[in-house]
Amino acid sequence: MGRLVMKFGGTSVANIERIQNVARHVKREVDAGHEVAVVVSAMSGKTNELVAWCTEASPLHDAREYDAVVASGEQVTSGLLAIALQSLGIQARSWQGWQIPILTSDAHASARIVGIDGSEIIKRFSERKEVAVIAGFQGIHAETGRITTLGRGGSDTSAVAIAAALKADRCDIYTDVDGVYTTDPRVVPKARRLDKVSFEEMLELASLGAKVLQVRSVELGMVHNMPIFVRSSFDKPEDIDPHGTPPGTLISSEENSMENHVVTGIAFSKDEAQISVRRIEDKPGVAASIFGPLADANINVDMIVQNVSEDGKTTDLTFTVPASDFARAKQTITSAQDKIGYARFDSETDVAKVSVIGSGMRSHAGVAAQAFAALAARNINIRAITTSEIKFSVLIDAAYTELAVRTLHTLYGLDQV
Repeated sequence: MGRLVMKFGGTSVANIERIQNVARHVKREVDAGHEVAVVVSAMSGKTNELVAWCTEASPLHDAREYDAVVASGEQVTSGLLAIALQSLGIQARSWQGWQIPILTSDAHASARIVGIDGSEIIKRFSERKEVAVIAGFQGIHAETGRITTLGRGGSDTSAVAIAAALKADRCDIYTDVDGVYTTDPRVVPKARRLDKVSFEEMLELASLGAKVLQVRSVELGMVHNMPIFVRSSFDKPEDIDPHGTPPGTLISSEENSMENHVVTGIAFSKDEAQISVRRIEDKPGVAASIFGPLADANINVDMIVQNVSEDGKTTDLTFTVPASDFARAKQTITSAQDKIGYARFDSETDVAKVSVIGSGMRSHAGVAAQAFAALAARNINIRAITTSEIKFSVLIDAAYTELAVRTLHTLYGLDQV
């Protein structure tokens, strides 16, 4: 007997039939003797609809009221799942974020969790054998009493935070795929599912383009050492042995997750834009004059390359930003041209970032050099490079993304045997 948190995403609860399927998954774990809390997302497409309504009502809407509207999607799902569980003879009740409560900051639409009181849910586990069905993605700001939301994909974050607060044995993330793959199987059909991934590797994969988990949920799992198991909600509930290990990927601490390969996976993102600010006077404070205003505008800068000219008096700075932030980044820099003192602004939006991730890089030399040689053999030009202890990324022309991913996937022996 253990304590589980089960999280189901939007495609898993897209309609009543799928909600009833989720109820059978939950019943399987309850019948096996587990104490269960379930975290649900809004039904597929519902959050987009609610966001569109807010924008239609007023393009410059109040963020507090926006949260009140978009949080309702999860409220509907939690109530429907509780009803479905009750119809199966399972004692269950729905919980909204404010009822637990899940306390957050007041950054509406992107709030951060500051505390969760799980005592009442734990009490009901023992006294009533009751399943808690919790609306994900939402909480409450204690000082104002206003409903808050955690940003898109926030139900994953809710689930891991609740698992930590309830001292659960594991947090199961049910989704429309059966685990974490070495890369996107739609790009590389030979991609294989990983049985285990370390928190650190998953954090890199999630931040560099893998869409399976929200980055903040992985951060929380690492901080609280909460094992996360990614699995499919579309497996038939009755075919799964609750005491066995179903297909999926376990994300846990590195000592439990190291496998016998140097590279764990290849991630990629086409949501990139490259900016080059040319012939800037090479003196202290120049980088701050560019990246300071970008930070003030909440624009994340990723890859940075600086080249000093031959005369040593001027320099070029090249960096990347998310494509969605390109227009704001361009405006921010061009409006500060007099202060920065650059001669030319160049940009390119048709670029992609391809990243190689693996804890084994710590103890193996030449991993990146192999990639550079393999890409060169395919006539793929590298525009920029960044590295860290367990990953490196290259910026290339977007047209070569799939070729680069397939090349690197084969190079590091990640294809299925």
